[in-house]
Amino acid sequence: MKTLQSLKARTGEAFGAPLPASTGEQVDAAATAALASFGDWSASSAAVRAALLRGLASALEGDREGLVALADEETALGPVRLNGELDRTAFQLRRFADLAERGDAFKFTDDPAVAGGPPVGHPAMVRLRVPLGPVAMFSASNFPFAFSVLGGDTASALAAGCTVVIKAHSGHLHLSNRVFGLIQQVLQAQGLPAGLIGMIQGGGSDVGVRLVRHPAIAAGAFTGSTRGGAALQAEANARPRPIPFYGELGSVNPVIALPGVLAARGAELAATLAGSIALGCGQFCTSPGVIVLMDGPASDNFIDALVPALTAQKPHAMLTPAMRQAFDAGVAHMLKTGVTALLHEDGTAEAPRPFLAQVSAEEFIAKESLREEVFGPSSLIVRATSAAQVLQVLQAVGGSLTVTLWGAETESDEARLIVRHATQIAGRVLFAGVPTGVAVTAAQQHGGPWPSSTQPMTTSVGDAAMDRFLRPVALQDAPAWLLKRQGQPC
Repeated sequence: MKTLQSLKARTGEAFGAPLPASTGEQVDAAATAALASFGDWSASSAAVRAALLRGLASALEGDREGLVALADEETALGPVRLNGELDRTAFQLRRFADLAERGDAFKFTDDPAVAGGPPVGHPAMVRLRVPLGPVAMFSASNFPFAFSVLGGDTASALAAGCTVVIKAHSGHLHLSNRVFGLIQQVLQAQGLPAGLIGMIQGGGSDVGVRLVRHPAIAAGAFTGSTRGGAALQAEANARPRPIPFYGELGSVNPVIALPGVLAARGAELAATLAGSIALGCGQFCTSPGVIVLMDGPASDNFIDALVPALTAQKPHAMLTPAMRQAFDAGVAHMLKTGVTALLHEDGTAEAPRPFLAQVSAEEFIAKESLREEVFGPSSLIVRATSAAQVLQVLQAVGGSLTVTLWGAETESDEARLIVRHATQIAGRVLFAGVPTGVAVTAAQQHGGPWPSSTQPMTTSVGDAAMDRFLRPVALQDAPAWLLKRQGQPC
């Protein structure tokens, strides 16, 4: 029997007893149980779905002290951050409960019959949405609550009427198992089948691949690396019956700072940006990995303020030893490409130091490796000679979760062009603040063109996240009993 060993993030020491890895038979059983539970859950009422989501939120809050202590050992994210993340997770669950009660999953378009022949005349049509089926949900490493076992993917899938099989992340195994224990208690208390929410775990790719390949699985949801997400997407596409795969992958999140705003507020913005780069040890999908500046005194002064502000930051330990090794390797690789290091200090065994480098726009555009995400407290300044070159930098980036543009308060040809290009490559464009921090709200879009996500028309955060797990169906000349269901699947 294979076992999995959790580690203390701060020291790398073994933490807790080894846990058994899921066998192939257990993966199959979880998927089969999710399918067996799907029929009734897909036809469940808004009240039943809301009750489950609210019950799960209350269970998290009721075990807050134990969960946060466990998460801190396994992630080193600290009790302040973790308590805030638990609050966000409970908020997400309750928000999707509210959306379920509001009937968002059951919205339909009623198109009454029109007499006469086509093209004007047509039969009575109703367009509604039905749940896809069991969802394979892959937990993220960097948000042990909000993008994990009971994170936004699970919440939105349940609200849509889908059952879920969760692949726990190896970076917080004991936390995942404790949360899953709470889930089982809530399901039992509410008289719901245990297979409605299942969980598997494994250290390699075999468990996740087997889950995606299982014929009972109807969709996948993933937050993690570009390499891992691309591999799972390929598996989803290679099935005899391909399924949608919603992956949130790598992103460099360019920050463009125009000279005017830097001349007015450069020192203030430098301090804000330094905090964003080092926040959570840079382990955010929206961490600002590229800073685009136009040559000139204002940009020079901004860099002069950014270097000491970033030097003063004190990142904590990274989530796993493998992530620390990947960060160190990414920094070393970047240095080999010929960038100029502005801040490069040796870290300790426990925690890395921030890294800041500079390169010309020409080199950035020419060298694809400079556009790869370095997951951790790292950022690369790209020096452009003109607004036209800023646009070329954005085109080179490709897809990103965010683009931040400082200094576009006044309309101009230049501002319009940069905004246009920013919206073409990003899911969210900010004009104030920093990209770290993703609000759970109605208008949120967390997903952009490749490589930031596999499905740029969808979002993994916010109310519209539920849409990923609903498929439109048109009912033509439907009988009265079916229309009375008001969009609720049978």
